[in-house]
Amino acid sequence: MILVRFFLNLVVLIVEVGLVAGVAWVGWQFPVSFALATGLAGFMLGLRLERARLANELGFYFGGLARPLSWLTGSVALGEAAVKGLLAGVAALVTFSGTDPARLQWIAVVFAGCLFAGTSLLRWLRVRFAMRAERWGYFRLAPPLGLMFSAGVAGLVVLRLVPSPSLSDLTRKLFLDTPNRPTLAQASELLFLFKQYFDEVIVSLLTTLVSRDWASVIGVVLSVNMLTGFVVAIYAVLIAELIRWLERG
Repeated sequence: MILVRFFLNLVVLIVEVGLVAGVAWVGWQFPVSFALATGLAGFMLGLRLERARLANELGFYFGGLARPLSWLTGSVALGEAAVKGLLAGVAALVTFSGTDPARLQWIAVVFAGCLFAGTSLLRWLRVRFAMRAERWGYFRLAPPLGLMFSAGVAGLVVLRLVPSPSLSDLTRKLFLDTPNRPTLAQASELLFLFKQYFDEVIVSLLTTLVSRDWASVIGVVLSVNMLTGFVVAIYAVLIAELIRWLERG
């Protein structure tokens, strides 16, 4: 019995790792399709979960008026799901689109690591505390996963696996290397470099108040890379729910 259980857990782990690697590979190889799929998945998932949350939350604010105001649930849920889905789609496109193959490959590796951490955490919470991983993951998992991804990108910069451009690099890239009508990949690469430069400016400003080490830590929290946490959280929830279905089967 113990051997059978060990074998089944091993199979589930292999499936989980395969799904994580597959999601990261699709984002790396097909960024536009991945962004569209992410936006749609975020919208559909959010529409159901936001509606369920608001149905319970409305009574907290309005008491006996909750039932007459039930129309508000659908309207607000639709708006919030649409905004989060759009944000996730744009974040996915910015994360994986660009013209630097080496950078995109390392970004995919960091993304996969964060995604595996997210699915593993949701599975552990479900087994240990019987937590509704789908709901908790959608509403609470994006910030820690965004922090993890931001720290991973910062580590890549330290290892010089991802560029940290100077102002002169940006100027040359903008006026000499970028055509008047850039492609989506060229525009995304330029946006990524501006994002990296902005993060470095934030760290430089913080060094006037705290030490360089603490400035770097705070810079990770304030980085635009935090937005990728929304993308990772969506796929962590989807994979965790699929794994739950497999385990129950």
